[in-house]
Amino acid sequence: MTTALTDTPLGTERFAPATGVPPVPPRKRRRLRVSGTTIAGFPTWAFVLFFFIIPLALVLWYSFGYKPDLFSAHANDRLSFDRYGEALDATFLGTFLNTLKIGLLGTAICLVIAVPFAYWLAVKLKPQYRALALALVLVPFWTNFLVRTLGWQIVLSPQGFLSNALQSMGLLHGKLDILYTQAAVQLGVVYNYLPLMILPLYVAMDRAGQPLREASADLGANRVRTFLQITLPLAAPGIASGCLLVFIPLMGDYVTASVLGGAQGNMVGQLVASQFNTAQNWALGSAMAVLLMLFIAAAVVIVGAVLLIARWALRRSRSVDLTAVATGDAR
Repeated sequence: MTTALTDTPLGTERFAPATGVPPVPPRKRRRLRVSGTTIAGFPTWAFVLFFFIIPLALVLWYSFGYKPDLFSAHANDRLSFDRYGEALDATFLGTFLNTLKIGLLGTAICLVIAVPFAYWLAVKLKPQYRALALALVLVPFWTNFLVRTLGWQIVLSPQGFLSNALQSMGLLHGKLDILYTQAAVQLGVVYNYLPLMILPLYVAMDRAGQPLREASADLGANRVRTFLQITLPLAAPGIASGCLLVFIPLMGDYVTASVLGGAQGNMVGQLVASQFNTAQNWALGSAMAVLLMLFIAAAVVIVGAVLLIARWALRRSRSVDLTAVATGDAR
């Protein structure tokens, strides 16, 4: 028996299986692979479509007119921006500014608390205890959001645990008068959203790597300089992720403001909920929700732009430093 020689490079020949079945053409294999990926991703896309895209589209539609009945022949007679004009009145703007202040301050407080804690968790704590510490960080999420907030209502009440403890230690004369104030709302949002800041910061600082910190120490940098010039810049993506994870849901939160703030802790989420549930003005509530979403989207874009500019500046500074070192060595 003779074997025909071809120009095919060695190791690239395609042989038929021993069963005699011809091999599947490469183009068909790619189609099968793409179809399999599409089928596997269908549940995710269906969830996003039915529980995210369609609800957002309905909210946008409702914001252009009065409340339409989705399951009848009645629909909006005309589309207009009148509801947006009503939404941008003095009451909404004042509430929005109050919400923005609570959101920015709450995010800043969470960041200040989370940075040293995440650094201690990722760098100083022994590895065998990190899983336990992370579990303790996640303990608040084991209970319902509303239950946690109601717990703080009990703690901050004039007859609550905190008031009695401060009075017994002589640090407070009279009852604690903090419930149903903005301070109570600020305390509640920090407690509820602090784990969302700690977790991405821990991951970012843990990925920074011990070898880089050891190299910085070998070059003569102290711990503060190593943290500021090595750990913190490398943790910038985690900081941005944590700030967004805290700021975005905080801006739409209405449970904390309703339970702990009362009339003095009014936030945009309460206005939107009241328009849907109490006033039954779905158009105005939708317009308020759309304006809030637009502001949050703008905040996300700004944070992304700042990150890109910071990364570009960091790379440029490093390239300048390397050029200076190379020039010095050449001399």
